[in-house]
Amino acid sequence: MGNIHDLTGLEQAAAIRAGGLSPVELVEHYLERIDRLGPALGAFVTLTPDLALEQARAASDRARAGGEELPPLLGVPTAIKDLTDTAGIRTTLGSCAFAGNVPGTDAHSVTLLRAAGTISLGKTNTPEFGQTSYTDNDVAGPARSPWDLARNAGGSSGGAAAAVAGGLLPFAHGSDGGGSIRIPASVCGLVGLKPSRGRISAGPAGADAPGLAVQGPLARTVRDAAAMLDAMAHPMPGDPYWAEPLPAGETFLSYAGRPTGRLRIGRYAATANGTTPDPACIAAWEEVSALLAELGHEVEDTELPFPSSIASCFNTIWGVKSLDFPVDPASEELLRPVTRAWREYGRTISSHAYSAALSTMQIAGRQAVVATAGYDALLTPTLGLPPQRVEFFTEDGDVTDNLRRQGAFTPFTAMYNLTGQPAVNLPLHWTADGMPIGVSLIGRPAGEGPLIALSAQLEDARPWADRKPACW
Repeated sequence: MGNIHDLTGLEQAAAIRAGGLSPVELVEHYLERIDRLGPALGAFVTLTPDLALEQARAASDRARAGGEELPPLLGVPTAIKDLTDTAGIRTTLGSCAFAGNVPGTDAHSVTLLRAAGTISLGKTNTPEFGQTSYTDNDVAGPARSPWDLARNAGGSSGGAAAAVAGGLLPFAHGSDGGGSIRIPASVCGLVGLKPSRGRISAGPAGADAPGLAVQGPLARTVRDAAAMLDAMAHPMPGDPYWAEPLPAGETFLSYAGRPTGRLRIGRYAATANGTTPDPACIAAWEEVSALLAELGHEVEDTELPFPSSIASCFNTIWGVKSLDFPVDPASEELLRPVTRAWREYGRTISSHAYSAALSTMQIAGRQAVVATAGYDALLTPTLGLPPQRVEFFTEDGDVTDNLRRQGAFTPFTAMYNLTGQPAVNLPLHWTADGMPIGVSLIGRPAGEGPLIALSAQLEDARPWADRKPACW
């Protein structure tokens, strides 16, 4: 069998069902790797080994007992991003101001992952309040790419991506309000799937009035990502947004084996903020364009479907959203410079300006969906720059310089938080020096199924799971 962590999440679940692997053995294996490799990667903020082993023993007993239908992912380890509530387990939001925060209830996604049989090993690293496109904070420090420890793992689900890419977990929970699943997936060479708006509930306590943020999976394979999506994608009463569920009996995982037929793919590499993508990112985009054509799809250039004004519109909304977290005035000094800058900016925005930005976002989103309706999917670079060194994102000195660097790093992803469409990063390109460069496919509204089918076709044509960093 080789190393246990060579198995995908679905392979681990199958081995448990067949009796060749126990949940206790699996959890102990990953806890040992986290103890040995985790500090260098900066993947975790909080570990819960005692609780994980208790749940693993219960899962082992359940698997041996038989006589019942077992959950699909029984005994498979995962972890929860530290922005998402976990009852009785510290949830710092990546901030010293919330270092002692212990929620009283689980997020619905946490409950659903547990019901699917997964066992959480703890909370993964995230930037303060998930505000930045890199992962660094004053609670746990930076999350680093397993491919090069000198480079940041991306954000804001950077700890989750570092853990999966480093073989500390088979797959992990993330969230994405402006690219926060897809960005670290690109940096760390993973599949990162941002579902449609309303596909996964943010309840019971989570709220996002503009509808930008969603939760979703980071995984080594498309099929693992689809299985994790199946676990979390259940509408909950009272949700303000929802995507139409799949027909009864269908799963997102089942789409990974479906033929796609000949698709029409629109592609563009222009950016709304006017930055020019790095040649390495363009090379990845060109390479995947050629692969799609080789697979029989019609690939054609199309215009950027968003006006240039959409970048400032997003910044207005992001500034107000930075105030979602109620920080005690006495604790404001504990916040990092970029967080403070966003919050200061947010306080200057009038109610009229915020309302106008929301209206502009909705109108531009509608227009973009209509303009690209003739395509089955869109192809863009995921990032504007290759993976960057940790110090590239320094918050010392002029904060506006940091923000400009982030803008150059990630000019593509936030647009599809505005429209609410599903989008996925696929790790189909590596640079000559061994760094992953992802590309993004964007599906039709609520079209995760066909997007998964296309992603699986690309993975089958050019597999990537056998690529592993040195720490593997």
